[in-house]
Amino acid sequence: MKNRIQELRKQRRLSQSELADAVEVTRQTIISLENGKYNASLTLAHKIARYFGLMIEDIFLFEEDE
Repeated sequence: MKNRIQELRKQRRLSQSELADAVEVTRQTIISLENGKYNASLTLAHKIARYFGLMIEDIFLFEEDE
């Protein structure tokens, strides 16, 4: 599953650590999400979406062939 976390984070000039602290995960989790090596749980996806003021679907891009 692709996501726009890195794009949104950079637009707001946030470090990975700042975003991680805001959504209560480790920096390594943010790195893994941004690199597509980890899919967020529904709870984490909701926290990230709420933090950016967007809907989950605006951040996490589901592709039918996955």
